[in-house]
Amino acid sequence: MVAAPIARSLADVQPGSFWLDTPDRPAARPPLAGSTTCDLAVVGGGYSGLWTALLAKERDPERDVVLLEADRIGWAASGRNGGFCAASITHGEANGRERWPHEYDRLAAIGRRNLDEIEEAVARYGIRCDFERTGELTVATEAYQVDALHPTDPDDPEEAFWDRERIRAEVHSPTYLAAHLDRTTALVDPARLAWGLADACQQVGVRIVEHTPVTGLAKRPGGGVQLSTARGTVDARHVALGTNVFPSLVKRTRLLTVPVYDHVLVTEPLSEAQRDAIGWADRQGIGDSANQFHYYRQTSDHRILWGGYDAIYHWGGRVRDRYDHRPATSELLAEHFFATFPQLEGLRFTHAWGGAIDTCTRFCAFFGTALDGQVAYAAGFTGLGVAATRFGADVMLDLLAGADTERTRLTMVRTLPVPFPPEPLAWAGITATRWSLAQADRDEGRRNLWLRTLDRLGLGFDS
Repeated sequence: MVAAPIARSLADVQPGSFWLDTPDRPAARPPLAGSTTCDLAVVGGGYSGLWTALLAKERDPERDVVLLEADRIGWAASGRNGGFCAASITHGEANGRERWPHEYDRLAAIGRRNLDEIEEAVARYGIRCDFERTGELTVATEAYQVDALHPTDPDDPEEAFWDRERIRAEVHSPTYLAAHLDRTTALVDPARLAWGLADACQQVGVRIVEHTPVTGLAKRPGGGVQLSTARGTVDARHVALGTNVFPSLVKRTRLLTVPVYDHVLVTEPLSEAQRDAIGWADRQGIGDSANQFHYYRQTSDHRILWGGYDAIYHWGGRVRDRYDHRPATSELLAEHFFATFPQLEGLRFTHAWGGAIDTCTRFCAFFGTALDGQVAYAAGFTGLGVAATRFGADVMLDLLAGADTERTRLTMVRTLPVPFPPEPLAWAGITATRWSLAQADRDEGRRNLWLRTLDRLGLGFDS
């Protein structure tokens, strides 16, 4: 039975992304109107596809680029994520150091440069997406989590350790025991970033069509690639696939990702008294240190977005609209919210939604080519793709050009993750892993035999 205060907090909640629920959402662009040709066809109108199209035109303004979106620009993961624009392209330092210890410093530098270039592009194209370099706090809520929050390099000016007194002075939660500050992270309005990138693409001459699902991909006898749609074909010299969680047009890569559903709540705007009660004046993004972790941030109109923890994998590994809404998870998230900020009791949530994340076993993006190098793909961002998709776009363009670059020489780029097994093994393995991670959180982080085995095999799964 749901406690009465939790039920009241969710009584008026609207299903659907807060970011997309705005009267100034751009009107949809027309679909494909008959067959066409181009130099580069980009499939997918989220960050991955938009960055690829924009960077392709910046590299070669004469290149004819067509971007095809099955629904509307930014409607999926790019329009419903938390808006954390992190510098890491490896899903955090720990994951990067574990997998590529000899090239991690280079990966970290590339990630920071990539984030700087995003900030510069946002300014240059006038993208109004509330880009803020707020930094991000990772907080410990259990004693065993504290030691891991000390910076690897204590001399790095972009990182800091805060003890209990310092973090509670900054953000007033009785649950905090310590924190790690990463000053590089930015926050954005994710939907407005996608819409702004689409406008920038059109400014430089990209042709964008919406409501045009691509149903097939095949080599053309004379060279190049043909994309099939219900509205005509697109013949292209090269194709970049930014479809991420959706079934790949390169079928051999489909077992490299599974869709895991993440869920989010957004509150009503906080009053001035409520804002004073929680502090948080510097508006950092926040995440906790558990395996099943929460992430949260403030919006420009003083709401709190609160998500994560209860990552759900559904039998069969399919993307379905009906999975986007899960009242049991909303209730759990609301309960955790008020445990973190008890002084906000009585606050109501206005929006609740979920969506699929393209999770892979190495927990960060992978890359490759198909059809004799005429098709490139990037996928597997695992929930940390707001900035990393731009790096992925550069990688795809390098691969299509056959270029020897700093990016294409990376082991991260030249290798693929271990695929997931087919059902029923995928469901059994993911379910066992989720249970084990929750158990580790209850047992001071101690990892059972199942998790230790996955660690040795270089496999991962997290919330």
